[in-house]
Amino acid sequence: MSEPLRVGVLGLGRMGGPIARRLSTEFAVTTFDLAHGGGSAAEVAATSDVLVTVLPGPPEARSALPALFPVMPAGSLWLDLTSNDPRVVDELVDAATGSGVRSAAAPMAGGPADAESGELRFFVAAALEDRFTVGRILEPLGRPFEPDAGERPSDAHLVKLLANGLWFGQVVAVTEALLAGKKHGLDPELLRTLLAGSAGGSVFLDRDAPLLLAGDDMPEFGIDRVVEELDGLQAIAEQSGAPHSILSVVADLHRQALAEFGPVGGELLAARLLERRAGGELSAPS
Repeated sequence: MSEPLRVGVLGLGRMGGPIARRLSTEFAVTTFDLAHGGGSAAEVAATSDVLVTVLPGPPEARSALPALFPVMPAGSLWLDLTSNDPRVVDELVDAATGSGVRSAAAPMAGGPADAESGELRFFVAAALEDRFTVGRILEPLGRPFEPDAGERPSDAHLVKLLANGLWFGQVVAVTEALLAGKKHGLDPELLRTLLAGSAGGSVFLDRDAPLLLAGDDMPEFGIDRVVEELDGLQAIAEQSGAPHSILSVVADLHRQALAEFGPVGGELLAARLLERRAGGELSAPS
């Protein structure tokens, strides 16, 4: 019988921890967490056929990975699940290639509960020869969006970043719409239901606006990380010459929310900022 695939997991936070546990039911898994130490990232990298990274963001990836690629086995695979910056990913892919390491990306959609239950979704980019291995790794964790984003890892990260940018735009647009309705005497939940079934409907209105109305700030992801993503997306648009007027407004409002509330957990804090400026909460009676 062939040896089991050796999988290293770098990053054991709210997402990486449950991901490592699910992978350990299928593969020989070793782990390391940058925040808590214990063991060695280099030892994990040196004994992994596939190194899966689930890091907090681009700064941690850029800091940790260049020193690990040279110790990874020749022909091994780096699979990045981090919410990463495409420009940083391109740098890291070049470094990995220089060490004989292949690269693929599968940035995630979903939260800790989805990681625990194996119901994450992934934007996948991998070379044709690596797609089978990437599929094996992702199978216990969830399922990919279809089709793949292509072969270049940074493309998957750009798709994820654009998806998040649209979602954060929905946070702003839906909150403004619900506040306008409430100012005119409409019940916010009634309005949300009507809008969700209209031409203006969205995943946010269906799935996430009820959390907004319940007073849940979605604290699993920090507002500072939200701003980091929006800053990166805006910079990419500016550098490429792509139009980004709406993105700029959305990013600026989230920067204001970060200044108002500090670097705390809360993907919906831009909505809370709008509520505060409107002089009332959506969850309060009309």
